[in-house]
Amino acid sequence: MLEFFNIKRDIPFMSYARVTTLISLVTFILAVAALGIKGLNFGVDFTGGTVMELSYPQTADIHKIRATLEQAGYGDAAVQNFGTSHDVLVRLPVKLNVSGAQLSEKIFAALQGADSTVKLQRVEFVGPQVGKELYENGALALIVVCLGIMTYLAMRFEWRFSVAAIIANMHDVVIILGFFAFFQWEFSLTVLAAILAVLGYSVNESVVVFDRIRENFRKMRKASVPEIIDNAITRTMSRTIITHTMTELMVLSMLFFGGEALFYFALALTIGIVFGIYSSVLVASPIVMWLGVSREDFIKPEKKEGEEAEVLP
Repeated sequence: MLEFFNIKRDIPFMSYARVTTLISLVTFILAVAALGIKGLNFGVDFTGGTVMELSYPQTADIHKIRATLEQAGYGDAAVQNFGTSHDVLVRLPVKLNVSGAQLSEKIFAALQGADSTVKLQRVEFVGPQVGKELYENGALALIVVCLGIMTYLAMRFEWRFSVAAIIANMHDVVIILGFFAFFQWEFSLTVLAAILAVLGYSVNESVVVFDRIRENFRKMRKASVPEIIDNAITRTMSRTIITHTMTELMVLSMLFFGGEALFYFALALTIGIVFGIYSSVLVASPIVMWLGVSREDFIKPEKKEGEEAEVLP
């Protein structure tokens, strides 16, 4: 394995397990509080509404479009570039006593009054029932992914690893949701896709550490459980730094240069990757230790000297 730097002595991560777990617990509680007090700011994908795609012959002035819609009484409209700098996506929530067709006509008329060169490419209407189904299907997807992760880890390693990984992964999910609730960032289908990606990404890091822990139980016969876990985390640190630095650079490029269409998707990934590294190392591993993982879970105890072998009938 490529070594980013060579650490001579194992870092005693498990000696700080109570502190790191306390930090995670406080962060988790704050995220839950934000969700309970403010709630998520669901986008049109979940609440229903009207989506319009517009095209301009020149670079679209997003600020001017927003100002025009605010003057027309549609300050709650979400405006962003879509694909190119000439294409604009406008999303509006459901309006009482106003159909989607009427709403789109009024919006287009207001924009055409400000700039006659604008062209309407398409209009889509998302009903509240469809939004509710998407919300329920999204929650179901999260549950299925979590159950799949638990089953996989329980089969590959041991049930303690499965429980630890799912707690760490749910820690990441709740913190991402907490950020979106606290700052009232729009929660859309793309953000949900980012959360599902973070679940897979985070469990991959957990599997790498868990695999080294299992290997250490077979190699480090005289070491204690905390020493085995410390060695596993320390020896995989170079891989962790290289992998996550490269991934984070790619995600940050989407965050800063991907435009508004990718902004919240990249933002959710950025938060998830940072906390995913933390939870995989400093949340999942202590939980495995506290659940009582031992060498006997992976290696059959050696037969004592003088002990007679069992005679099979």
